[in-house]
Amino acid sequence: QVQLVESGGGLVQAGGSLRLSCAASGRTFSSYAMAWFRQAPGKAREFVAAISGSGRLTSHADSVLGRFTISRDNAKKTVYLQMNSLKPEDTAVYYCVADRDKPNLPVGRNDYQFWGQGTQVTVSS
Repeated sequence: QVQLVESGGGLVQAGGSLRLSCAASGRTFSSYAMAWFRQAPGKAREFVAAISGSGRLTSHADSVLGRFTISRDNAKKTVYLQMNSLKPEDTAVYYCVADRDKPNLPVGRNDYQFWGQGTQVTVSS
């Protein structure tokens, strides 16, 4: 069982930056692939970025490529999402998710068993 707690959301102007953090419980954090999803009002939940258990493999959605970066610190059992050049369309609730590490890095919402409560990110124009 993995419990996830997100932090770092808030209100920021367009062009600004935020860093989301997700602290995980459990003793085998490095055995879990981690990812971020987001859900904007009236829209489906969508993939943002994922990282393998070792941190060597990452994947980012096209919509955030070059602006967002996922990373992890296994010693701190924490995964991060650095968000730069934020746009109003990035406004959403951001969810941290986890599942057992696999050879491929899954990007589907149904591929992840454990979900955090979410943190709100609002980007004003």
